Order: sequence, then C-alpha cells, then structure tokens
Amino acid sequence: MQKLSPTQWLLYCRTGFEQDAAQEALRHAQQQRPVIAKQPAIVANSGYAVVALNDHTLSYRELIFTRQLIRLHHIITPLSERDRLTPILNAIAEMPGTFGTLWLEVPDTNLGKLLSSFTRRFQPLLETALREQGRLQDNPHSSRLHVFFPDKSSVLIGSSDPHNSAEVIMGIVRQSMPAEAPSRSTMKLAEAIEVFMDRSERTRLLRQGMQAVDLGAAPGGWTWQLVQRGIRVTAVDNGLMKGAMAHHPLVQHLKQDGFKYVPRKAVDWLVCDMVEQPSKVATLIGTWFVSGWCKHVIFNLKLPMKQRVAALNSALGGIRQRLDEEGVNYRMVAKQLYHDREEVTVFLTKTKG
Repeated sequence: MQKLSPTQWLLYCRTGFEQDAAQEALRHAQQQRPVIAKQPAIVANSGYAVVALNDHTLSYRELIFTRQLIRLHHIITPLSERDRLTPILNAIAEMPGTFGTLWLEVPDTNLGKLLSSFTRRFQPLLETALREQGRLQDNPHSSRLHVFFPDKSSVLIGSSDPHNSAEVIMGIVRQSMPAEAPSRSTMKLAEAIEVFMDRSERTRLLRQGMQAVDLGAAPGGWTWQLVQRGIRVTAVDNGLMKGAMAHHPLVQHLKQDGFKYVPRKAVDWLVCDMVEQPSKVATLIGTWFVSGWCKHVIFNLKLPMKQRVAALNSALGGIRQRLDEEGVNYRMVAKQLYHDREEVTVFLTKTKG
C-alpha cells in the first residue's frame, strides 16, 4: 500500500484527454505558487490522471476537462484477487473522519465497462464492513469516499468534498436520447442545462414564451430542447431541419450563414453548435453579448487535435477580455461534458452588477 505525500489529486476525464486534464490542473495550481512536486506518469487513454500538488488547492468548477475532483489518499497495487477487502479496509482506516456515501468507480473506458460488474458485486461487501465500523453514514454534507478501480489488480482510494466536486458518480450526467429529437446532439444541450443551472435557474431562465436563436441549428437537436420548454426559436442554418423541427409552430427556419446573421431585435437565448475554429466562434459569441442581442448563451467550442488547452484558454480569454472592456457583468462556466466529444460546452449569462 502506498500512502501519498505530497498531496495528490485524482481527476476523472474523457478518454484521450488525460494530458489536458493534468495540464489544466497544474496551470491552476501554478497560479497560486510554483509546483515543485514530481508528477506521476500520465496513462494515455485511461480516463483518469493523477497530479501531485504539494498543499495547493483546486476548484472543481474551474477545471474544464476534469469530470470529478478527488483528494487521493492511497494507491494499492498489486491488489490480491484472493482478498481485496482487507487491504482496502486497512487503507480506509488510516483516513480521518467518517464518510457520507461510498462510490465504487471505474474509468469511462471499454475496460471500465468490464469492471463495472465486479464493482457491483464488491460494493455491498465493502459498504457493510464500513457501516459496521461506523465509518459510513448517510450524510450528504460529509465527505464522499471514492474507491476507484483502474483494473482488477489496482485500487485508488480517496475522498471528495461535496461542495467542490461533481454531484454524480464518476462525474457523468447521462442523458437518454428522446425518440422525437432529430439528432443525438440534443443530449449535449440537455446535459449542459442540467450541469450549468440548478433547478431554480432552469425555472427562471428557461420560461415558456421566451425567444431564442439557434445558430447552426440543422438538423434541429438543440432547437428541439428549447421548443420542448415552450421557447420560440429562430433556427439559422443553410442545412435542412428534420423531423418535427421542420414544421414546428415555434420554429422559424432561416437559411442563412450563422456567422452573418443579425437579429432584428434582442432575444433571451442564443445557442450555438457550429463546426468552426474556437477563436472564430468565441468572437461571434462576444459580438452577440456586447451588442446586447441576447441575455444567455450556451455554445460549443470545437477543439483542435493539438494544443487543446491553449486554444481553449485563448478563446475563453478573448471573450472575458472583450466583456470586461465593455463593462458587461457576466458569469461564464465551461465544461467538457459527457456527451461532448472533441469539444467543450460553455454557459454565459448576464448578471447584475
């Protein structure tokens, strides 16, 4: 069993983005003070990364590529197939306090899918033992206990703060594909709405009778999410709208270039999922916002194959600089969502000064 020093953090991420998640976390830590700890090796396509950050703190909400943020306490490898329970309980015994819930987790990979049946069988054994020891109590405000199996012969054990982490197991907010929606992209907007807004905000910001513009709308997956909430949508795209969105009474389809379209009057919402360079999309969003053409935006930034963190920081930094120069009060959050691929989704909303 390896007890960790200095402080190490376990980050879950989309497969293939391990280096990006680690790079981003290190950059945030460096803004506090220099990171001098030797960094663990990054395992490509593993669905997770570990970073060593001395006594640095990380903010889950500021980490775009990180699905879940866990303070890592122990690594056990190799883990005996004959008795996995005892060494895990011994490691947890060295951790302070009690835990509000137990999450057994696996990577979001093909290997992880194979491991999930094992964790389902192992969960009640570990949970029963921890309850008997008084270490596991049903308290949503207490730290969560994470037992993460990258494979059957290794386990990473850590804890998370409910106020500084994802609220769902593995950090994944899954959506189901509605039969009536014209494309699977509809799940990206559905997830964004659930992740970026709490229930009161969804009620307040997505009201029946509001007006929205969907740039790059075809075939209508994002438009579908809005009209389901009774919002009128101007769908701007040279392509065709499909299914129910082709003739929906709340949809006006304009065959125009989304980068050239200018609304006749301001709307409540702008949504945008166009395949273009992130800098170009960011400039477009900035123009809409500073011009007062919309109050709230959800948009996607398609990432390049290389230098993804740098391209993303440049695009978001350009928006922030422009809004700050114009004196616009706003809140902007970004996340690589579960239903995203080579992209990041951003929520931008005007706030009171």
